[in-house]
Amino acid sequence: MDVAALTAIDVHTHVHRSARATSATESDEAMASMAKYFKTGAKSYTVDELAAFYRTQNMAAVTFTVDVKDAPSRPDQPGNEEIAERAHANSDVLIPFASVDPARGKEGVRQARRLIEEYGVRGFKFHPTAQAFQPDDRSAYPLYEVIQEAGLPALFHTGQTGAGAGQRGGGGLRLRYSNPIHLDDVAADFPDLTIIMAHPSFPWQEEAISVALHKPLVHIDLSGWSPKYFPPVLVQYANTLLKDKVLFGTDFPMLTPERWLADLAKTEIRDEVKPRLLKDNAVRVLGLG
Repeated sequence: MDVAALTAIDVHTHVHRSARATSATESDEAMASMAKYFKTGAKSYTVDELAAFYRTQNMAAVTFTVDVKDAPSRPDQPGNEEIAERAHANSDVLIPFASVDPARGKEGVRQARRLIEEYGVRGFKFHPTAQAFQPDDRSAYPLYEVIQEAGLPALFHTGQTGAGAGQRGGGGLRLRYSNPIHLDDVAADFPDLTIIMAHPSFPWQEEAISVALHKPLVHIDLSGWSPKYFPPVLVQYANTLLKDKVLFGTDFPMLTPERWLADLAKTEIRDEVKPRLLKDNAVRVLGLG
């Protein structure tokens, strides 16, 4: 990857369709409620399609799926191995993260080691609400030990989620798991683990800022929200004490880089902060230097 030639690094994108899927229909239907929540016409992408898109943007992208142990089998969706293999085939623009549900226990720990050693994944994605666990639950700690030992970052969904939004009972998903304050214990107990809190953490933005200010290796990615809706307190700290800890992310395909960057121009994020936000901080956090 020619980092110097890139205009930005998007640290938060999803792939929803396996290259083995005969059509996008099932994946696109599964995305319908999310697209409605984001008020977008998003469609599912394969890893190779994602790479082709980001080449047109002259950007790199971190990409992943979300592993949920008891979710129904979906052969149309890519697994960790496919994402890693195809991302490495498109290594000029893609950086593969894996996802392992902590509910998988010892088998999940073995999976994580294998994904690191055999597939070269560059980090791990957790979604506490979708995976129904509290990040500071000690049952998840063996996974964090593996990730910390490998020197890789762990990215956690925080705050509100479009998953289940508007469905009966919110699809049974519980938002409290994604309060970023639960990551404070994780950061204290794993002081060498790089943590990325994904999204402006509505309604717990100040908790996220507090943890990022207090714990040296905790960062915030700004995906999943148009920048024009960022709360003023987030803009204030992004411009000052957290200018080295904020990361560009879109949540693609729900938000596109074009829309995100156009809306960034409507904010009070300072021009001198933007190179760090868009690329420099990610280069350091992802070990791309």
